[in-house]
Amino acid sequence: MKLKVYADRMSQPSRAILIFCKVNGIDFEEIKIELQKRKQFSPEFKEINPMGKVPAIVDGKFKLFESHAILIYLACAFPGVADHWYPNDLFKRAKIHSVLDWHHSNLRFSSAKFVLNTILGTALGIPMNPQTAAKAEKLLSVSLQTIESFWLKGNGRFLLGSNQPSIADLSLVCEIMQLEVLYEKDRIRILGPHKKVQQWIEDTKLATRPHFDEVHKILFKIKEHLHKQQSAGASSDTKPTLPSKM
Repeated sequence: MKLKVYADRMSQPSRAILIFCKVNGIDFEEIKIELQKRKQFSPEFKEINPMGKVPAIVDGKFKLFESHAILIYLACAFPGVADHWYPNDLFKRAKIHSVLDWHHSNLRFSSAKFVLNTILGTALGIPMNPQTAAKAEKLLSVSLQTIESFWLKGNGRFLLGSNQPSIADLSLVCEIMQLEVLYEKDRIRILGPHKKVQQWIEDTKLATRPHFDEVHKILFKIKEHLHKQQSAGASSDTKPTLPSKM
């Protein structure tokens, strides 16, 4: 039975799962769960993930949610996945786990909070909080500096000094890509000081093309739509919204 991936491409971890499957030739069916329409809270989807979040997978009778757990499962369960994504070496695996654990409480927390409270919140009908945005930006800057000075140490092009990407590289880069929806001045202010991070992002894109670009197309469409709406809304009372179909 074909693997089912429940995802919304506006979701950073959803994109990581989709790219991983495509890069590694895993046969799967993508089932869209539209977050804007709150489909993640439908009774049908909550049978798969009671937490009401994407991504989630169903492989035969087996159901799994949480993106890092899914990436680890896919790397182990499907033949043909290159060893560098999740190495057999126990020490290397443990190091990858340390990056993934760090990600949730640092990079993911700060990036998601900042984007939500600067541009995306209004479109989703969520009030934006400037104080929350300011705090999130500080943690985001610290997180990017930690990646640059610690996780990217060594001579390799990827995290943990590796010459090839792991599931940690894919997960973290997909997270940072969410910053693309920001106004250019904000994105440059945040990413500009981190040249090593910028090069690592480009290296990860290159290693996963054309699938990386294809899965991220929606992000740039949303960016264009939001910026047009906010420019128009500056002279009216119209609130920005996400397009119903992309």
